[in-house]
Amino acid sequence: MSLPPGFLDELRTRVSLSSVVGRKVTWDMRKSNQGKGDMWAPCPFHQEKSASFHVDDRKGYYYCFGCHAKGDALTFIKETENLGFMEAVEVLAREAGMPMPARDPKAAEVADRRSQLIAVMEEAVKWFRLQLKTSAAAEARAYLARRGLSPAAQDRWEIGFAPDGWHGLQLAMKQKGIADDLLIGAGLCAKSDKGGEPYDRFRGRIIFPIRDGRGRAISLGGRAMDPKDNAKYLNGPETEIFDKGRNLYNHAPAREAAGKGKPLIVAEGYMDVIALAEAGFTAAVAPLGTAVTDEQLRLMWRIHDEPVIALDGDAAGIRAALRVIDLALPLLEAGKGLRFAVLPGGQDPDDLIKAQGAAAMQAVLEAAQPMVSLLWKRETEGRVFDSPERKATLDKSLRAHLRRIADPSIRAHYGEDIKRLRLELFGQGGARVPAFRQRNFTPKGTPLPPTASARQSLLAQGQAVEEALREAVILASLIAHPALIHRFESALERLDLTGEDHNALRRLLLSHADEDVASLQDILRREAGDALDALMRRPHVQIAPPVRNRADAELATLCLAEEMAKLDAHRAARREVEDAVHDLTGLADEGLTWRLSKAAEARHKADHPSREDSADMGEDRAALSGVLQAMIDEKVWEKKR
Repeated sequence: MSLPPGFLDELRTRVSLSSVVGRKVTWDMRKSNQGKGDMWAPCPFHQEKSASFHVDDRKGYYYCFGCHAKGDALTFIKETENLGFMEAVEVLAREAGMPMPARDPKAAEVADRRSQLIAVMEEAVKWFRLQLKTSAAAEARAYLARRGLSPAAQDRWEIGFAPDGWHGLQLAMKQKGIADDLLIGAGLCAKSDKGGEPYDRFRGRIIFPIRDGRGRAISLGGRAMDPKDNAKYLNGPETEIFDKGRNLYNHAPAREAAGKGKPLIVAEGYMDVIALAEAGFTAAVAPLGTAVTDEQLRLMWRIHDEPVIALDGDAAGIRAALRVIDLALPLLEAGKGLRFAVLPGGQDPDDLIKAQGAAAMQAVLEAAQPMVSLLWKRETEGRVFDSPERKATLDKSLRAHLRRIADPSIRAHYGEDIKRLRLELFGQGGARVPAFRQRNFTPKGTPLPPTASARQSLLAQGQAVEEALREAVILASLIAHPALIHRFESALERLDLTGEDHNALRRLLLSHADEDVASLQDILRREAGDALDALMRRPHVQIAPPVRNRADAELATLCLAEEMAKLDAHRAARREVEDAVHDLTGLADEGLTWRLSKAAEARHKADHPSREDSADMGEDRAALSGVLQAMIDEKVWEKKR
């Protein structure tokens, strides 16, 4: 929804930032000056003992001199409560006693429906908890006792029981006046194929409530009591309030515990999380019946900078860990990593804690390995590299993985670690990699120091300017059409942008992807006004079709896809030439000629798309691609005598 002009300014004026922050921190009164609104505390965003977190009440901004977190009251609520922008506005407005502006009727209807479904889910949780106390649940209580869960622990985790009947919950909710369509909408019941009344989805199962980051019940997980049941664990279906790929089990308590310094542990299932938390590892979460998704990975990084993936030591657990590696590589950035703790002997955390206690689990966590180690093991364990061909195959595979890392600095450090491990594997003697091969092992995209002539060349200057212009058009198009941010989110995250201004705008676009045009403009103007002005002043941006035609989303989609494809193709071509020039010592061969011709071909295709595939951006594509072709014609890889 769009907020009226001045609403946010008045909201910030009415609410003291120190009162908002004060709920989450303990002020250092020796360092603070309350009369001047100059407050200091240990930072709530990272573990520390000193008071490096500064709140300036008069200006309404906070800044941490340790982790560099900064923002205003809205930013603080968003980051600490894991809320969206409008949700944070609503929280702050309630505190200030300001009524929210009238919402769009359709948006209000959707919000009311979601509130109803959450209320229905809460009623269902209460009913299932009551059923666990009945005689029908005797076997379930015995099972929980064998798993080491006392009645008090069962209450802490709100564990319930679904009787083995088709309409138990449905009839109980009907007596409370809850309509069948709400039970179906919440995923608690399913429609009958025979036209009868809806039937219960969960039957004969121990019930685990699933809550979101705000503590609201959004779905259920159920463990079958019948060992012959086809599905040992069953989660509720996707609904208006539950997206299993965007939520984590035990999210809110784990976030609070991680904020107090506990390591974030990612386990496989409900019982693992419960066992970990009951043993003192309170910052434990689990995905919800699926492999970890990129949204869940980003969610974990919002909770902790370096989650520990604690997976079962069996074959399935190892496969799950390797899938996480493939998912995480393109998303890595400075300060955001993963470590992997593989449990011994095929055990899960619950097994290990019961058999050897919390100290054994702590030892496993302390021995957790960085992701680069697991990547290396995956590519090398059980394989013999006794020929040049096998070694070359390993090199090719590793380069392919490293090229997927978007951050140039992280990519370079991964390359250094892999190079070290490679030398250890192949030995320091006769199997040592020749110097030019060592340079070539550095993954594509890693910055290499340019020569003086290269710095002054038309190619270097022209391509840098051209790529910066393309980045500007992409960012400006998304600012004009924020509804397209989610569609191009992955591509936008992978872009290796030039300059801090472009990176700052990208961060804000990704953080506020759900805002409308007016709200997004307000946020960008407030948090990156200079960068926004510089971007929109560019003549190339002002004439871009998506910026000039803000009502045409289809045209914007086509132009964004074209610009991103061109940028990717140009950079790939440049990297291919750079690799070739650095790899050779003056002798051209057919392999190099083929690589350069393919690079030119890829760039030519990007610059000359068919009319069916893209919208005409009005550029001289022949001139752009001609630079690379001229390099090939002049055989720039040969040393000049």
